[in-house]
Amino acid sequence: MTDPEDVLSNHAAFERDETGHELTTMPFETRVETIDEDGEATYRVVVHAPTLDAVVEGETVAGVVEDGWLDTLALRLEDPTQVTSGQTNVDVEVTKTGREVRVEMTFSSANPERAAENAKALAEFVEGTWMQGLVPGYEYDEPAASLMERATQNYDEGGA
Repeated sequence: MTDPEDVLSNHAAFERDETGHELTTMPFETRVETIDEDGEATYRVVVHAPTLDAVVEGETVAGVVEDGWLDTLALRLEDPTQVTSGQTNVDVEVTKTGREVRVEMTFSSANPERAAENAKALAEFVEGTWMQGLVPGYEYDEPAASLMERATQNYDEGGA
């Protein structure tokens, strides 16, 4: 059987560190850990993203807007299975601490190659969903500003 740790270590998007593997293709701190449970690996993908208020430049976001933003983010992240391959069950937990949102997604897989791609896809799903939730009318600081600029460039280059 292929070792899940080896597959993640050999994947171009991940770098091994002391607590698992860091996804290096995103602006949000993202870690993937594996736990062996009776021959089937469980994968824990943890993404740390800023809150809306943490990326708004020059003003404070009203509590009701911040709370609504967080509730909407959690609802949109509830069922991420549409972005995974061959995966039917992903447990999702969204928590806020201070100016950070922690998204933890856990799934099991007997196929380490597919699991590595699914872990990356889940993290990218968090990033995209976070971006979709940005509220118009605010000036944004990093990482929102660069993500928005990149999305605009990609849209413009697509011939639209």
